[in-house]
Amino acid sequence: MSDTVLLQIAKMAILSQFSNEQVLDKDRILNDYPYLKEDAATFVTLTSNNDLRGCIGSIAAYRSLYDDLVGNAVSAAFSDPRFNSLNEDELSLINLEVSVLSEAKIIEYDDYDDLCAKIHPFVDGLILRHGRYQGTFLPQVWEQLPSPQLFLEHLSMKAGSDLSIYQEHPSIYRYGVKKIKNKFDEIQLL
Repeated sequence: MSDTVLLQIAKMAILSQFSNEQVLDKDRILNDYPYLKEDAATFVTLTSNNDLRGCIGSIAAYRSLYDDLVGNAVSAAFSDPRFNSLNEDELSLINLEVSVLSEAKIIEYDDYDDLCAKIHPFVDGLILRHGRYQGTFLPQVWEQLPSPQLFLEHLSMKAGSDLSIYQEHPSIYRYGVKKIKNKFDEIQLL
């Protein structure tokens, strides 16, 4: 898998929203990089001056790597409800990160303390599912929330609950990511 190609595709997907001249040739790309036809889950994260500027992704593989990447790149730039749509003037300030997720595996645990002991800081991305509550954090979030307790507390809030949810023994899944990041301006076009 060529990491550079993933960044190039994400960049071109974003640029195509500003200009009809920047068009992805899907057939050519899939012919040149057949692994992009395989189902995969991705997250695309945009940052500006180390602040989040957009992040959209899939937690399970349900479409091709190519389609997931293009869809999430465009959504991160223009449809993240936390931010206004990206504008062209911002592109020189943007860092683009693509994360390809491994398949999520359930974590068997007895209680909250056991869960804290079983997760791997700075390695595991986690998914919390319980009834109507669901949330995920990529492994990169450990940089802001470096202890299992902080990570799980904020994950429960992202899911729409609070720490008390862990008394109800929610389903917790772990996944890893392969990530690549670069300044938007430094990514070559395909």
